[in-house]
Amino acid sequence: MVARGLWYVQPGVAEVRPERLSPPSPGEARIAAEYSAISRGTERMVALGQIPQSEWPRMRAPLQAGDFSFPVKYGYSATGRVTAGSDQYIGKRVFVLHPHQDYFHAPEPLLTILPDNVPSRRAVLAANMETALNAHWDAGTTLGDRVLIVGAGIVGLLVAHLALRIAGTDVTVTDINPARAKYAEMLGVQFVSPANVPADNRIVFHASATSAGLETAINACAFEASVVEMSWYGVNPVTVNLGGAFHSRRLKIISSQVGHVAPSHRHQLKHKDRMERAIAMLDDERLDGLVADAVDFADLPSKLPQIWASPDLPPIVRY
Repeated sequence: MVARGLWYVQPGVAEVRPERLSPPSPGEARIAAEYSAISRGTERMVALGQIPQSEWPRMRAPLQAGDFSFPVKYGYSATGRVTAGSDQYIGKRVFVLHPHQDYFHAPEPLLTILPDNVPSRRAVLAANMETALNAHWDAGTTLGDRVLIVGAGIVGLLVAHLALRIAGTDVTVTDINPARAKYAEMLGVQFVSPANVPADNRIVFHASATSAGLETAINACAFEASVVEMSWYGVNPVTVNLGGAFHSRRLKIISSQVGHVAPSHRHQLKHKDRMERAIAMLDDERLDGLVADAVDFADLPSKLPQIWASPDLPPIVRY
């Protein structure tokens, strides 16, 4: 059969290309895609050619085709139904780290079967939820913590959502875009402007990918607090003030990245275990508000420039 996949072919330009699929090999499944998610973080940098050459090997997506910088078929958050494969997967709805494509093959060990209480549309948040979960493991968030999230994109909002599920936490989200307040309100999280962030937070998650946001995060820390840096800046330099009271307050900046399971859980869990836990945490209907907008796959190449430029949350892709 002939499938169609999205390829980034030059900075800011994408096209749908046909791809002939032979029958799946033993140990592979064929998936008919239902939805996929667009990342305005890493994927946007891929689309605009902003991945540093030094990071090309490390930034490969699990089932990426082509190479950086172009042409490349990139993406890592798709849901669909298995139409061919082994008996344990046939007919099942699954999540898989695959680029945007209407039909595709994937090794069966990379598939995660979706539970009945997580619809396919919401399940495209799994990769971002996995990132949020890993960040909390890196941070060691615990009962009664005062937590601030700087940056109310998808990842920041999911970090806030998980923090609020921990008993006794005081959770606040901030963003320079006041329109993001509606998403925080939808999740039951307090939203404030950067000028009104609460002080003395034990953990501050930074997910705005800006120097100003990192500065806000540092200034909002309590004594001996931690900033968990979740942003990836690609080729863009970052300027941050580590003078003032940074040292006297004994602050920490912790890097969190989803490529490895956090050290606190690495001895117990593999990547697949972490993904299963992340998907199980998508059991809240309020999260449907984060995937409310959708664009048809056929229209995706023409819509992407507007998606990259928009200040709103990105739509998901519908097949």
